[in-house]
Amino acid sequence: MCGIIGIVGREQVAPLLVDALRRLEYRGYDSAGIATIENGQLARRRAEGKLGNLEKRPREEPLDGTIGIGHTRWATHGVPNETNAHPHFSNRVAIVHNGIIENFAELRSELQADGFEFASQTDTEVVAHLVARELARGEKPVNAAHNALKRLRGAFALAIMFETDDDLIVGARNGPPLAVGHGDGEMYLGSDAIALAPFTDTITYLEDGDWAVVRRGEARIFDLDGKEMKRKTLKSNASAFLVDKGNHRHFMEKEIHEQPETVSHTLSNYFDFSTGKAKKLNAAIDFGAIDRLAISACGTAYYAGMIGKYWFERFARLPVDMDVASEFRYREMPLSAKDAALFITQSGETADTLASLRYCKSQGLKIASIVNVRGSTIARESDAVFPTLAGPEIGVASTKAFTAQLSVLAALAIRAASKRGTISAAQEKEMVRQLSEAPRLINDVLKLDEQIQKVAKDLSTVKDVLYLGRDTNFPLALEGALKLKEISYIHAEGYAAGELKHGPIALIDDSMPVIVIAPHDRIFEKTVSNMQEVAARGGKIILITDRKGAAESTVNTLDTIVLPDVPELIAPIVYSVPIQLLAYHTAVAMGTDVDQPRNLAKSVTVE
Repeated sequence: MCGIIGIVGREQVAPLLVDALRRLEYRGYDSAGIATIENGQLARRRAEGKLGNLEKRPREEPLDGTIGIGHTRWATHGVPNETNAHPHFSNRVAIVHNGIIENFAELRSELQADGFEFASQTDTEVVAHLVARELARGEKPVNAAHNALKRLRGAFALAIMFETDDDLIVGARNGPPLAVGHGDGEMYLGSDAIALAPFTDTITYLEDGDWAVVRRGEARIFDLDGKEMKRKTLKSNASAFLVDKGNHRHFMEKEIHEQPETVSHTLSNYFDFSTGKAKKLNAAIDFGAIDRLAISACGTAYYAGMIGKYWFERFARLPVDMDVASEFRYREMPLSAKDAALFITQSGETADTLASLRYCKSQGLKIASIVNVRGSTIARESDAVFPTLAGPEIGVASTKAFTAQLSVLAALAIRAASKRGTISAAQEKEMVRQLSEAPRLINDVLKLDEQIQKVAKDLSTVKDVLYLGRDTNFPLALEGALKLKEISYIHAEGYAAGELKHGPIALIDDSMPVIVIAPHDRIFEKTVSNMQEVAARGGKIILITDRKGAAESTVNTLDTIVLPDVPELIAPIVYSVPIQLLAYHTAVAMGTDVDQPRNLAKSVTVE
């Protein structure tokens, strides 16, 4: 969740850029930088660490100019240092970037063959050189940016500035958010309305696939084909609140749509995508030396832990005990000093999870936690903390925190597998590559929002829903049912599809929707056989699958939601999104309080 700011202004912008970046600190970062056009030339100041380090630079080396871009970086490609900090330059081009350029290695080799030299380890520098190459071929700045954008694959937000034009910043969005701010004779770009709040409350949010030509007098927005688009201009109240809904109806909707960015941000904390390797983890927990792992959590975090169990056991061959925290300490399971315990919680204050942690600690176990709030009690009482970098989650029903938890669990499972020698270096690199695709694939799923909304209208008229899945899709079925219950108040149950004939099949009739989560994987045929059992009894099947699954399914469905092809490793992360959208749109259709459902609290601090 790197932060982007751009200003095409009338006064000196360096202090304004730094002030805007400070408002983006909540997103997390490890370095920062700003760039301006000073006396007809690009100039920049960058620093590793906190913004205080960057603020010193312009005081020591003043930076003039009335146009500029700024950035807070969380490292994805290359270590956090000044060289890798943004903005990046290439000849007459400056650029800041949020996200992951998946095809950066291919583009880097191509550019190196054309004589471009790389100063950093980042994927961002590839984009700067692509634009610079277009300029060298005689293209005007706007066309150069457009041509470069068409070469990129991944989820990203960009702001591009040109030395030869001090009245132009080009912005682009493909996944992570980017907004245009409208002023009087000056214009702005920002990752969110909060960054722009000191300057304007008039905001236009770029939609996915948009790019914008921003000048002092106007902003023009285009799609990737170059067709000019009209987008709504809204009034923002971000100056009054830390977190703003933006152009979304509810916080939950906003947080669902933030997941390409939050998953990218979280994964980058655990992997260096430039090398395809895991970063060093907290040495307090040695996954290569333990005999067993006990995982405990509540609610949605518990289902994340269930998926993590599959990963740890399959890839790292590490036995895992999985317990709901409210039962864990009462089960009196035998524990050993050779075991470790892992607790998963968004808030870090969940009472049952904290009580289970303290029980394990009293038994002499090393304690690790996956938390979204670093200063929380559970984080403070853990030997090792593995943060999710989801940012503030306002909606009571967890969405982006869940996929961030899955991202961390996948990272830990890969690291454990490497330490235990159950995967090779080549396998590790391939798994890291697959994880790097998750933000883009989530973004592709979000484009199915309109179709999912139509499916949800049918769901909003029923009283009961059954969710089915196998393997890691079984915990997703449980999570899908929980989401629907939480915010729509429709009774829903999740089951392992193989358990259908052991009881739940008695419920199925022509009024029962059955949501089947079934990517075309090694057990797809088994799931199809369960679907046939449902169809034979008149059940209304809603199938969530991929193109191959949709083509090979022999069962008639009420609806089929076709997702992009997804590597099996990251399927739970990507398939989380449609079940979230289905619950959200069902609740909206029913008129319930989506963000604050009845009887529920965001942080459960009582047992």
